[in-house]
Amino acid sequence: MAETIQSLRGMGCVGMMAGILFLAGGWPLAASAAADELPKEAVLPAALAGKAAQAALDFCKKDGYRVSASVVDRAGILRAMMRADGAGPHTVDSSRKKAYTAASLRRATSDLADMIAKQPALQALREMNESILMVGGGLPIEIAGEVVGAIGVGGAPGTHLDDACAEAGLDAIGAASKMPTAK
Repeated sequence: MAETIQSLRGMGCVGMMAGILFLAGGWPLAASAAADELPKEAVLPAALAGKAAQAALDFCKKDGYRVSASVVDRAGILRAMMRADGAGPHTVDSSRKKAYTAASLRRATSDLADMIAKQPALQALREMNESILMVGGGLPIEIAGEVVGAIGVGGAPGTHLDDACAEAGLDAIGAASKMPTAK
């Protein structure tokens, strides 16, 4: 032990303390304490993201709407994306941006669009970044009281219809309803 401590002297104070902690078995405890301080977040599994996107497409398809559906995690990063046969190419970007907006702002995009229309001073929200899209069709995904992501649908002939298709995606995975509030 004396030889080990002697060899640690050349490492300086930090190295010596690390060596002593390691030899005494305290290093794992220090790491464990730091790990306990890390935030714990629920993660939206890829399987649920895919299931929600498919359910949204299926719901729209039964009414003849060719749409795209995107699902993002809480940070707005894409987890699943599906484009129905015959859906316009613009629906891919609009669905992703609606999902991103709903995840980022934790609200239905229809509610956000209405809020901006009623309070013109909030127009700047539309310009926060290039991924924001303030039109209906984006809903946060809330499971067990925690927002874990969002779904966006684009391509139905009306944002209220995009909202309904997105809600079908939420229903398919047991997420809380996030339909926009009545106008």
